[in-house]
Amino acid sequence: MTPAQSNDDISHHSLGTALITGASSGIGATYADRLARRGYDLILVARDQARLEELAGKLRAETGVQISVLRADLTDKADLALVEHKLTSDASINMLVNNAGIAANGPLAGANLDQIEGMIKLNVLALTRLASIASTEFVARQQGKLINIASVVALAPEMFNASYSATKAYVLSLTQTLHNEISKYGVQVQAVLPGITRTEIWERSGIDAANLPAAMIMEVADLVDAALIGLDDGELITIPSLPDTADWHAFVAARAKFGPNLSRQRPASRYQRKIVAASTL
Repeated sequence: MTPAQSNDDISHHSLGTALITGASSGIGATYADRLARRGYDLILVARDQARLEELAGKLRAETGVQISVLRADLTDKADLALVEHKLTSDASINMLVNNAGIAANGPLAGANLDQIEGMIKLNVLALTRLASIASTEFVARQQGKLINIASVVALAPEMFNASYSATKAYVLSLTQTLHNEISKYGVQVQAVLPGITRTEIWERSGIDAANLPAAMIMEVADLVDAALIGLDDGELITIPSLPDTADWHAFVAARAKFGPNLSRQRPASRYQRKIVAASTL
């Protein structure tokens, strides 16, 4: 939009409304930018009211879409209820970007358990409640898109610490199962698995990003652009840094091979031999 244009000069053809959590910076703010430019109206959710208002004003001026701001701390039950109510009361919402999340630095042994609990409330509990409510609404309308931001540590938990990796493994598992439950009703589900991305999450968790290998750090714009292409292509799991998707398909095939042997009537023979030997002692 040129300086001489006003919002009234822009033909507004909304694709619907996307509700984005953790929208004040980083991945969430970039999703807001990209979706606004695609033609989505937005509901931006985060704790920082001032940054939300600044982003909303900028995107309104540049794109002409309708943007509302909802200040909420998703670890607070009352605030989370406000977002849940928005999902159930606004029928224009046809996309949820479940992006809000934090990391906790250090091992679980000796950890600050209040910090761990707060992370689980945000990364797991809030995400699950919002995914459930959005799914219910989208299924009823037979359309909608649900994007959950997970992490590559869901696949390689040893790369980071136990608690954070576990929350992201939950997000991946939830998304895969949810896809099986609701995709038949016209609802698209996607899990995005970023690697190390240049966001504020590192500083907030007490990690100095300057000590991380530069070759492993992806810029936020590149991450979100790739994730949206994955969404357009119908990917259930999007790993933006993975060079060859055949590696993912091989991983899925290897996992599926376990299926017939994960629940059987008797223990495997390697255990039965020892059980028999122990019983004769």
